[in-house]
Amino acid sequence: MSSRRGVGLSAFQNRSALSTQYASHGASLRSNHASSLQNQLSVFQSLLHNFAIQHGDTIKSDPTFRAEFARMCNAIGVDPLAGSNVKGKSGSKGKGSWWAQTLGGDVNDFYFELAVRVVELCRATRGENGGLIGVGECREMVGKGKGIGGGMDISDDDVLRAVKSLDPLGSGFSVVTVGSRQMIRSIPKELNTDQSTVLEAIQVLGYVTCSMLEDNLGWSNARSETVIQDLLADSLVWVDAQSPEKEYWSPSSMGLDDL
Repeated sequence: MSSRRGVGLSAFQNRSALSTQYASHGASLRSNHASSLQNQLSVFQSLLHNFAIQHGDTIKSDPTFRAEFARMCNAIGVDPLAGSNVKGKSGSKGKGSWWAQTLGGDVNDFYFELAVRVVELCRATRGENGGLIGVGECREMVGKGKGIGGGMDISDDDVLRAVKSLDPLGSGFSVVTVGSRQMIRSIPKELNTDQSTVLEAIQVLGYVTCSMLEDNLGWSNARSETVIQDLLADSLVWVDAQSPEKEYWSPSSMGLDDL
């Protein structure tokens, strides 16, 4: 019996030692793998830096090229707008955004200027759309020069990044999705589920009536009226009272280009 116990104990000790060796080897492999990935990432970032310098003028002038470059940055963990509200100065601690460090202040200033134009446009149209404007509409109106200064050659991606750059300021600007559309919300108020449903229906149908909501969604008249009145109060829908039943339209779907 004692001999068997000794063999069993020895085998247990051997297995324990082997497990320790495996664990140590696994930790070593993980460490080496992480070090290798870090080296590769550093190489990618260096190449991206050189690419940005070489094609800086194209990045500044071509919105499609600029969007693709920004996606490359995000893919390897570089946030082009990180710290964009801090401009580097000689002797100062702040280094500014990655845009500013790599391409100088031009691209950084481009997004600041665009953000200012988006803010002004949203404020100018707030009385007509209740502070909710489509990203595409915003891009078209800024591109046509409807705002301070002249037009700008921009993409939807540029508009989204400009809105994102406002986050550190606590501006209340945000991007929300209504149906299949991305829209800029310039009033810090969340849409509830019923309001989003109505706005999505208007996108598809052009307009809604209370009876349409009741027939298609199974809502009560009180629920339909409450949602519509809330949207009217925020200027998110307009009413056409000339029809047999009041029709409710979204100003963003009626076109704001003529404002």
